[in-house]
Amino acid sequence: MDQIVIQGGNRLSGEIRISGAKNAALPLMAASLLSAEPLTLTNLPRLADISTMSKLLEQHGVSVSEVDDGKSGMTMTFDAGGVDNTVAPYDLVRRMRASVLVLGPLVARFGEAKVSLPGGCAIGTRPVDLHIRGLEQLGAEIELESGYMTARAPNGLIGSKFVFPFVSVGATENLMMAACLARGETVLTNAAREPEVTDLAHCLVAMGAKIDGIGSDTLTIQGVTSLHAAEHPVVCDRIEAGTYAMAAAITGGELELTGVSPGLLDAAFKMLGEAGLEIEDTPTGTRVSLGSGGLKGIDVMTEPFPGFPTDLQAQVMALMSVADGAAMITETIFENRFMHVPELSRMGANVNVHGASAMVRGVDHLTGAEVMATDLRASSSLIIAALAARGETVIRRVYHLDRGYERIEEKLGACGAVIERVQET
Repeated sequence: MDQIVIQGGNRLSGEIRISGAKNAALPLMAASLLSAEPLTLTNLPRLADISTMSKLLEQHGVSVSEVDDGKSGMTMTFDAGGVDNTVAPYDLVRRMRASVLVLGPLVARFGEAKVSLPGGCAIGTRPVDLHIRGLEQLGAEIELESGYMTARAPNGLIGSKFVFPFVSVGATENLMMAACLARGETVLTNAAREPEVTDLAHCLVAMGAKIDGIGSDTLTIQGVTSLHAAEHPVVCDRIEAGTYAMAAAITGGELELTGVSPGLLDAAFKMLGEAGLEIEDTPTGTRVSLGSGGLKGIDVMTEPFPGFPTDLQAQVMALMSVADGAAMITETIFENRFMHVPELSRMGANVNVHGASAMVRGVDHLTGAEVMATDLRASSSLIIAALAARGETVIRRVYHLDRGYERIEEKLGACGAVIERVQET
């Protein structure tokens, strides 16, 4: 099993190209099931989750091909014209929660689907009940048995109104895709507004879907009988961009993050600015550095977009661990998402958890240690901490990291980090 070894204390400087967003790519790949014609996606990141979703689609009968066009990111074409299987098995679905996103497209196009209940990072229950309730509102009959969701709509889905009791990115994506092939009008209220949801909506429109209200919390979808071929670029990964921005700051360095689209990280960049980072737009992206006043403790509360992303909570905690003063970090999206705290504490961080909040008191320095990644974003928080720590840090279970960060050791190493991936002995 791989582990990452970092010698801390080196200032980062240089340029990092931000990859396509995993959280956008996975639903886009699932959307290929909605059409008998090919969907080509560009700027796909090279990640374990992309490979897992490709294997899931292939076992459904989707033809998957990769084109090496010399551009940054992958270009892949998904042709679902020959789908002959509507069962998503446990062995694949357990590896990645986003696998549940095939449920809506399959039942919408084929009238049936059998999808295993999902797995993924252990950061909370993240139930699929909203996916089920929403599809039932669209006319599907769903049974839960032996760890599978079996959905049937032999006469097709029917447009309806559905109000999300709370914001859910995955459920919004699943229902939006399903509604594209439902008869009549569907209105989704209190829908998620994350850029990845918006990116999916734009791709669906390119495939022939009729969606109004894109980017708002109310989506109105007029169902069509079929969708057609399209090509779509995956939006950049705002979480990767935020992670590298904090890596630059904690090392007192400066990074040019290329490919970052304007507006994707307004809330996060605003808070990081209050913490002492200097952030400015450039012709190709965003430049981030630590200001002369150093890092200052700030209070952070995670919220649905356009608020501070839950997927940057662990990273900002690592940053605040060496800030001047105290910071209160409150997690409102997922329970059980402070599992990185004991590992940061092993490196000398002063963090006290009280329910959904963590009080972080900045220390003079962190010290390298052997630590263990517990989930994807916790992994990147340990990377950030290790870059600033005195001495050597060994991070184990980095397979979590490979689910969401493309070639992270290469990108950081090219900017001055002393970092390598080695096999555990």
